[in-house]
Amino acid sequence: MSAILIIWSGYSTEFDFSKFLRLGKSVEFVWNKWLPIDWSIFPVALKSAIITLQIAILGTFIGMLIALPLSFLAAFNTAPSAYLYHLTRSILNFLRSVPEIVLGLILVPSLSLGPFPAVMAIAIHNIGVLGKLISELIEAADTGQQEAVTSVGASKLFVILYGILPQIIPNILSQYFYRLEVGVRASLILGFIGGGGIGNMLFIDFKVFNYQAVACEVLVIMLLVLIVDYVGTLVRKKVI
Repeated sequence: MSAILIIWSGYSTEFDFSKFLRLGKSVEFVWNKWLPIDWSIFPVALKSAIITLQIAILGTFIGMLIALPLSFLAAFNTAPSAYLYHLTRSILNFLRSVPEIVLGLILVPSLSLGPFPAVMAIAIHNIGVLGKLISELIEAADTGQQEAVTSVGASKLFVILYGILPQIIPNILSQYFYRLEVGVRASLILGFIGGGGIGNMLFIDFKVFNYQAVACEVLVIMLLVLIVDYVGTLVRKKVI
């Protein structure tokens, strides 16, 4: 069955191994057009990369802040009612299904061009993603600790605070830093629609065929992604 699906997908996407023989044209394009790299824009590219990082940090944080309480409504073992459980799940599924770039396009007429609509687009998408992920952590939490808190007559709020949260906080932090890495990549794409940051620089230089500047921006983006990935990996190792 898997083989049939792969062959079917390859046929529809016109996958052809012979086309790999033409990769030399791409190498030639980079060699002739992208080099030598224009290092004069490095300070500006670095400043824009920092804005891209700030967009991702703020958008992911806002998303986490709203997703955390919603996730308890979207978990079957903590939701006050079945109706609220299904309603919250549906909202989170809807928010998660809309890509950041679509959210950005919707928000730009209201919030204008710049980093702010990019922040909100990442935040809204992350509410859906993190809400779903955290709700699954809540549902999978060990019941022993919850029963111990319940046995002393604690209310449902205290069961959540002392019986569930201490178990899942390390995984929540892990998910946050993973979504931060994704947010950096998303903010690059949002730059293409005027969301600011280095993605916006990259889009403009591509449009005017300034490929030597593009080469410098690509290297700065690679450096940014590597740093965020490295820091995120270190934090996940410490908290889990």
